[in-house]
Amino acid sequence: MANISKKVSWSGRGDDRGERTPLLNGAEDGKYNRHLSVGGIFQVGRLSTVDLEEITPEEDIVRSRPKEIPHNEKLLSLKYESLDYDNSENQLFLEEERRMSHMGFRCLETRRWVICGLIGFLTGLIACLIDIAVEKLAGYKYSAVKQNIEKFTEFGGLSISLILWAVLNSAFVMVGAIAVAFFEPFAAGSGIPQIKCYLNGVKIPRVVRLKTLAIKVFGVICSVAGGLAVGKEGPMIHSGAVVAAGVSQGRSTSLKKDFKIFEYFRRDTEKRDFVSAGAAAGVSAAFGAPVGGVLFSLEEGASFWNQMLTWRIFFASMISTFTLNFFLSIYHGKPGELSSPGLINFGRFDSDSVQYNLYEIPLFIIMGALGGVLGALFNVINYWLTIFRIRYIHRPCLQVMEAMLVAAVTATVSFAMIYFSNDCQPLGQDNTEEYSLQLFCADGEYNSMATAFFNTPERSVRSLFHNPPGSYNPLTLGVFTLAYFVLAVWTYGLTVSAGVFIPSLLIGAAWGRLFGILLSTITSSQSIWADPGKYALIGAAAQLGGIVRMTLSLTVILVEATGSVTYGFPIMLVLMTAKIVGDYFIEGLYDVHIKLQSVPFLHWEAPPTSHWLTAREVMSSPVTCFNRVEKVGRIVDVLSNTSTNHNGFPVVAHTTENDEPGKICGLILRSQLIVLLKHKVFVERASSRLSHRKLQLKDFRDAYPRFPPIQSIHVSQDERECMMDLTEFMNPTPYTVPQETSLPRVFKLFRALGLRHLVVVDNENRVVGLVTRKDLARYHLGKDGLEELHLAQT
Repeated sequence: MANISKKVSWSGRGDDRGERTPLLNGAEDGKYNRHLSVGGIFQVGRLSTVDLEEITPEEDIVRSRPKEIPHNEKLLSLKYESLDYDNSENQLFLEEERRMSHMGFRCLETRRWVICGLIGFLTGLIACLIDIAVEKLAGYKYSAVKQNIEKFTEFGGLSISLILWAVLNSAFVMVGAIAVAFFEPFAAGSGIPQIKCYLNGVKIPRVVRLKTLAIKVFGVICSVAGGLAVGKEGPMIHSGAVVAAGVSQGRSTSLKKDFKIFEYFRRDTEKRDFVSAGAAAGVSAAFGAPVGGVLFSLEEGASFWNQMLTWRIFFASMISTFTLNFFLSIYHGKPGELSSPGLINFGRFDSDSVQYNLYEIPLFIIMGALGGVLGALFNVINYWLTIFRIRYIHRPCLQVMEAMLVAAVTATVSFAMIYFSNDCQPLGQDNTEEYSLQLFCADGEYNSMATAFFNTPERSVRSLFHNPPGSYNPLTLGVFTLAYFVLAVWTYGLTVSAGVFIPSLLIGAAWGRLFGILLSTITSSQSIWADPGKYALIGAAAQLGGIVRMTLSLTVILVEATGSVTYGFPIMLVLMTAKIVGDYFIEGLYDVHIKLQSVPFLHWEAPPTSHWLTAREVMSSPVTCFNRVEKVGRIVDVLSNTSTNHNGFPVVAHTTENDEPGKICGLILRSQLIVLLKHKVFVERASSRLSHRKLQLKDFRDAYPRFPPIQSIHVSQDERECMMDLTEFMNPTPYTVPQETSLPRVFKLFRALGLRHLVVVDNENRVVGLVTRKDLARYHLGKDGLEELHLAQT
């Protein structure tokens, strides 16, 4: 055990104590406890757990709103549960499958395609709504500020224009931040880390609720219109996932409305596949990249994949892009012209600008390395800034105030940059700048800095890609890169709905174009480096790749969004370089934020130095087991125990009084037991013919996903003495492993099959332990070797 930095004690003795550590939930300190006093329940005491100290009511009042919430990244949250991606093949399930004809299976497959089509259509409509709303609101804001600036440029008093700009920005952002902070905090950010966790098998609370979708859409409109250094692509991906989760169930639990359709798909396994399609549809709507959406869902989100799922996801992506473009063409008065590639119109590179030479490949690799370094710097700064927010800015009012401050500072920095810039460019006949400012430039000229700052980020990226050589001087691009980098780092993580795609592309496009200009200046032959737009494209790819560490999907997204197939190879080369360099310093931005939330996220492989650990050392033990025919009172007592919240219970042939392990014969879930108790499925009722009908899978699907708590189910004293036969409802073939199985082998089986519980048995097939997600996620490779995270109720 020399290569594990924190030694692990595997003894289950109740008096073992560990070091004290700060908690996320406001307690000043806690105790590492090696046991749980309840007999017969999983003794998670074999792990390192954190319990709150007992405090008096007076202390509780003082601590209810702590000024600082300590943070410790060595903690793993116990509040996150797993999703049931492994189907329970009990007798009810098998009987339903046997009764279904071949035509019935064909109808189910047809419904899957119909659902994917609806997902794409609704996601496209939402994207259209966001685009039109942002265009209108930003248009009104920039027009008002532009008129004000032009008015006071001649007569003096530009400070009034600055105040107007800052007030408008703060007003938009304040409304969006209030909606997020006070009504649905889970709508904050891009939502990509949460969707990534959901598809990994982690149940993130309220992540796919209708309320989250409404606040997400409203919030991102306010954020982008408020001039923050944000984009709407991440929120579109989250929105598509929420749409998919709702449509696939044929009902809304929030509105308590059941349309009585798609009932077969009311389980985690089916919902997972549709959420993958929704995420891909969101990417497709944002970038006009159906293939890129499929690859994004595969690379960044989906943990499980098959060929038919690929085609259905591609279908949803195509429908999403078509719907968005169709309605936008109608809105712009050009019905039938489906030329817009999505929310983000990067524009098409002409044939002359998409050429590159082999001797430019080393330059592209250098740009990729620079993007990896800058991306790592972005992630490191944002990491420490996020920890500061967790500790000090955890109250909703403070979160709204911070968002308004960032909006006002963004407007102030933008105004100052434009005011002090002397980069004046001639206003040509083919000028496409919608809000060009003359300011102190001569007649017939416009301020080039305003093209970058006084615009929506999408339009700024397009201008950096396509404006002719000489449109920006090097100083303008250098100052803009530095200023926007700082603003983007500060903005990501605010309590607003916002993404990081477009800010990253804008930063990279700025320094990439600067790189091309400097090449043209240094070399004698300027015709070789004539078009700085291609370096803007490479720089944008390098910066975004350095921040989010996407490779294949981002390559296809940029190729589809720009129409530059020729640049597929250089972009891929740049993204691979950016990822390799960036990973040397720190993880990608989404992985950083997943770790900061203490989510038990399972990566593709177990830590490489964990082969010496076995299932016996990793598992939780002892385990609460039920008999095939169990007393109702014991089931109620186990489920009602507030000190534990276990969701899976092995069913054994026989349990003994001295807690000797029994032979495994099945596994039953907490949700199944609650449904059985709710419907009073007791042996005595069946024998006395008191039950009205036989329980069906429909009863379990109707209760999904919000199964009632055990406290809401009334069981009388007489009913507690009844017996419950679990044979028909348990999964008779749960996955099991011998207790000497190595951790990597356990990890691979658990991860590949999407398990929630893995039973550990001895050589006589008796239950000796249970492996869950948290048992595996708490091991990771640190600087000093294999490290163990502590478990905490965060």
